[in-house]
Amino acid sequence: MNRFFIFLASAILFSMTASTGANAQALKAGTAKINITPGNTNKAVHDSLYARSVILQSGDVRIAFITIDVGGYTNPGLLGKLKTDYDLDELYFCPSHTHTGAVDRQKIESELTSIIDKASKSMFDAQISGGHRQTPQLTFNRLIIRDDGHAREAWYADKEGHYKYLNKERIPFGPVDPSVGVFRIDDSKGNPQAVIMNFACHPDALCEIPNIISADFVGYATKYVESNFGNGTNCLFIQGGAGNQCALFKSPVDGGGAESSYEMVGRMGKLLGIEVCALAEELFPNPREKSGIALKTDSLDLKNRFDNDIATIHFSTIIINDKYAIATFPGEPFIKFQLDWKREMSPYAVPFFFGYTWNGGKWPTYVPDVRSAALGGYGADWGPVRAAEGGEAVITRHINNYYVLKGLMRSSQGPGEHRLDDGSVIWKPDWMK
Repeated sequence: MNRFFIFLASAILFSMTASTGANAQALKAGTAKINITPGNTNKAVHDSLYARSVILQSGDVRIAFITIDVGGYTNPGLLGKLKTDYDLDELYFCPSHTHTGAVDRQKIESELTSIIDKASKSMFDAQISGGHRQTPQLTFNRLIIRDDGHAREAWYADKEGHYKYLNKERIPFGPVDPSVGVFRIDDSKGNPQAVIMNFACHPDALCEIPNIISADFVGYATKYVESNFGNGTNCLFIQGGAGNQCALFKSPVDGGGAESSYEMVGRMGKLLGIEVCALAEELFPNPREKSGIALKTDSLDLKNRFDNDIATIHFSTIIINDKYAIATFPGEPFIKFQLDWKREMSPYAVPFFFGYTWNGGKWPTYVPDVRSAALGGYGADWGPVRAAEGGEAVITRHINNYYVLKGLMRSSQGPGEHRLDDGSVIWKPDWMK
């Protein structure tokens, strides 16, 4: 009886999917993974570095994401070549920003080409679902407000002993976003092929251990998710608005040395992975959801804060299945932009903020919000930092582009007549007469 019920439910679901999918542009996806750990280095490899790819296609729109366990990555030549060779409307390089990464520049181009090629050759009929889940607070805001009203970095200890070096007491300074976003990409039979986690935190918890290679907590988290699902499922980590976000598990905290640090960072990765898996296992595609990808790529000039350098940045607003709204943002944006985007979009869509995501233009380094710029600190009023208001302009443009893609932003004045309950019109503005 139970087997019959399961079979019957599956048959009904398949019928619903088939009947609704006939009126939609089918979603297709492909995914691949490759080890990119350099072999020609004198650093000790604690854990391997990986690149992973996902291609998404619906109708005539085809986009791809490549996540890379490195500090940062831009490559205009390779970007253009891969877009042309694999007929991509957009390609996004998404470095995790691990501070203990390494790149073999003689091999990286062929490695990234390989995973786009493999993903392109493994395209399957896909279903996508996504959402957010609160996590234990794993991060803190590393720009801590001091007694004079300005902020200083977590690595600055007060002479009075008010706050200690590297936040040894793990005080959960804010603002932060203690949630993780997850996309689950299944094949037509409901088998997960890829999981995308979107989380905002600097992967620099191991950076004070010299001469090692590690993907930091990202490596632990992605490995946990992939092991949980098995069957070749790839887990892509896409950074959020982590410009001022740091790990509460940052080392060294307790003076226990490298092994203690590895244990702490492994624990953080596992905790994050547990939450990603818990959410991913609950997600299920809506068979009545209309497949589709809407895309608008834009650009803005961001000025440096204290000189005349201009960074022309590219970014995309993406809507998937008329439900999931993605804002991409290159460089190191602060967490406020992620929180603002999610707040603006939440009533209308499931929002994701893809920071450290590059698809052309210049890498703008740190992009602070106005308040953080006023309070100061590294990335806010010193270091490689863009001027205040630039980041807000990017988010405003994203919001505008979302409504343009939705077809709601009119190019001329909208209707304005007065209509009574019975349907009779008693007044019209001049432009409607």
